[in-house]
Formats: sequence, structure tokens, C-alpha cells
Amino acid sequence: MSRKIRLGAFIPTTGQHVAAWRLPESQPARALDFEYVKEIVQTAERGLFDAYFLADGLSVNFGASETIGVSDKVAGFEPVTLFAALSAVTKHIGFIATASSTYEEPYLLARKFASLDHISNGRAAWNVVTTASESAAYNFGYDKQPTHADRYERAQEYVELIQKLWDSWEDDAFLYNKDTGIFYDIDKLHHPNHKGKYYSVKGALNVPRSPQGYPVIVQAGSSEPGRELAGRYAEVIFTAHQDLTSAQAFYRDVKSRLAKYGRHPEELLILPGVSAFVGKTEAEAREKYEQVTRLIRPEAGLALLSGLTGGWDLSKYDLDGPLPELPETETQISRRALIIDIAKKNNYSIRELYEWVAGVRGHWQLIGTVEQVADQLQEWFENEAADGFNVLPPTTPGGLNDFVDLVVPELQRRGLFRTEYEGKTLRENLGLARPENQYVLAKHAAKAS
Repeated sequence: MSRKIRLGAFIPTTGQHVAAWRLPESQPARALDFEYVKEIVQTAERGLFDAYFLADGLSVNFGASETIGVSDKVAGFEPVTLFAALSAVTKHIGFIATASSTYEEPYLLARKFASLDHISNGRAAWNVVTTASESAAYNFGYDKQPTHADRYERAQEYVELIQKLWDSWEDDAFLYNKDTGIFYDIDKLHHPNHKGKYYSVKGALNVPRSPQGYPVIVQAGSSEPGRELAGRYAEVIFTAHQDLTSAQAFYRDVKSRLAKYGRHPEELLILPGVSAFVGKTEAEAREKYEQVTRLIRPEAGLALLSGLTGGWDLSKYDLDGPLPELPETETQISRRALIIDIAKKNNYSIRELYEWVAGVRGHWQLIGTVEQVADQLQEWFENEAADGFNVLPPTTPGGLNDFVDLVVPELQRRGLFRTEYEGKTLRENLGLARPENQYVLAKHAAKAS
């Protein structure tokens, strides 16, 4: 079977663009209306997307300041809870929920994701984040957040422990033998007995091994520690790039890291983020972009830039002047570098910069006809820059409908995208193997030695 583009759908209910909620057709008051969210995810499933993804933060000012009242991203559903409900009204699409390795206890996280995988019949994925937010630290009893290096060192041990917990039960451990009265085979229960630098967990997980073995592990960090974490554990990685050359360099670098962990390049799918304003003509696409751009309040644009550059306050600078030199930070390291690079390459003023990133937050932005958008996606896919894309519709529901109704059929016509789902689980649809239980592998190795 020929290689196909994989698609994730990153769809906040109010749209990706900071001003999308102000459009006449937007329905921001329905952001917490389950029926509305159901409509969105069912549209993505109609478009044969692999998965529905939600970012998540652990404070009110996630990506913006709560002190100015202009951000639509300050509150929303907890992803795992939402996805458990959505799995009951969908059949094929997967669910990628963000959860923090810094602020969530490993046992609880392993338990809720294994449960989601069971509830969804094998359509769960965990987006591993280390949480780059001082405000989140304050909500968990810390005076400041751990350093970037410390968060990623913790994350390496954390994911290792999570996998041990997910392997607590062998696939056939539960016998349900009414004749003998034996419910499960005690030889197929494994206690992690983990004691590391950061975590100590003795007992087995009280959820059986899930349909996928492990929920799919997703990661989004592009810093050096983030790339190394992806090389060791990730099966899907989200990343942000503005041009083919940069995307190719990242793709080749991360794929090259897998070998030292005994992995193969096809075991990791790289999905750059892309936002598309699509029209029947270039002028129509451009007008869609200009319409929402005109609605950006400067306070909202500056709050976005502050979040992307590590919390630096830009309100005291001339909006039509250049981006000032920014100090080093322990948060948003790779994204901060990308935003600064965009400003320098394009000679953007602060205003022009926030207008450009307002809908994509540093990801790739396309404005054009269906054919133009498909051409660019195809170029990246066929030239070692992407295995697919994490689609960030700038507006909801219009931007998502445009992609599903216009771009997807064009990709299908070119033989680049599926015409039906291939499997029942998210792993099967992504073409990823089901992991073997590590304790079973150890038994086999012991017998062979």
C-alpha cells in the first residue's frame, strides 16, 4: 500500500485564530456545549482525520493574560473527560489528549489514559508535555516552575514509568474461569517496583492492558531535549516550521535519533502544524484572512506574543516598531526562537508579527486556492519534511469545513489521502505497530538465554 498523508485536527471550539470568535458565524457561547463539540469532531471524522487533538494548560492564563479579558483560550474542557464522551458518538477518529509529566502523578495519568483507550476501543493517545508555565507551578504549590532541563529529565523517567504501568497486566491475564473460580492468572500480573531519581511507584496499575497496548504517545517539543525524548518514546511528533528546508532538517534529525533506541524511522510520524485559508480563488482566500485579521484587538495580539516568547511584556513598545531583543527564558524555548526568526526574516513590526501568528502561533500558514494548498502539502509530504500534518483550522466551523470539503477531496484525487479508515484503532489507522508487553519480552529473553 502506498504511503498516505496522516492528518490530525487541532480544533478549539472558538477557532485557532485569536479573533475567530468575533466573526459573525462563530458561536463562542457554545464553547462548552457538548452538542457543538460533537458536531465539530463528527465533521473531522467525516473528513477521515486520524485524530482530534486538544492542547491544554493548567492555569487560567494559558497562552494569554487573564488580566485584560480578551482571550478566548482561558477556560475549557479537561481533554480526557471530553474525549471519553466524544468516543461514544464517533466510530473511527482517535483522540489525542494533552497531559503534563511535570504536574500529574504517573499512576493517575497511566490509569486515566488506559481507561480512555478501553472506553474508546483503542483510539486514545497521550500528548506528553512538560508544561512551560510559571502560573501552572503556582497552582500546584510551587514558587517557580522547574527548569527546562529538569522538566525534560523528569519526562524521560516519567514516560518509562508510564509504560511499565501500562504493561502491568499481560494481554491474556484475565481468565474469567467460572468453573475453577480463577478470575486472573497471577503469573501474568507485574508490579513495576520502580524507584528512580524522581519517581517511586511499587504497585501494578488497576486497569487491564488496553486495546492498543499503549495509547499512542505524542510529543511536541522541538528543543534538543524535546527531540531526544521524541527519538526515544514518541510515535507522533507535532512541530512548527515555516519553510521546506527547516522542516526537512527537523524531519531528518529526529528520525536519525531513533536507531540508538532500537527503533526504526517508520515508528515515528512527524506532523508539522498547518493552518489554511482556502478559497475558490486567491482573492477569496485572502479576504477570509483579512476579515479575521481586522478583528484582532492589539491587547490580544500582544498577549499571544507574550505567551509565545516566554512571558515578555511587549505592551510598552511601539506596535509599528521592530521586535526588541528578548531575554533568555526557561519557557517556550523552541517556539520563542521560531517567533524571533519569523520577525527577522520578514522584517516584521510587532503588529505585523502578531497578525501573522494570530492564527497559527508559529506554525505554517497557507492562503490560497484548493490546488495551491494541496500542492504545498504534497511537496512537504513527498520531500522528507512531513508524514502528514496537524491541521489548525483558523476559524470554527468555517475553516474546518473548508478543509474537509475542499482540501481533503483534492488530496484524495491525487492518491495522497485515504478514502476510508483502514483499521479499528488509532494505531492501525496511523500504521503504527502494537507494542509488545515488556515483561513478556523479558520472559522470552530469559527462556532463550
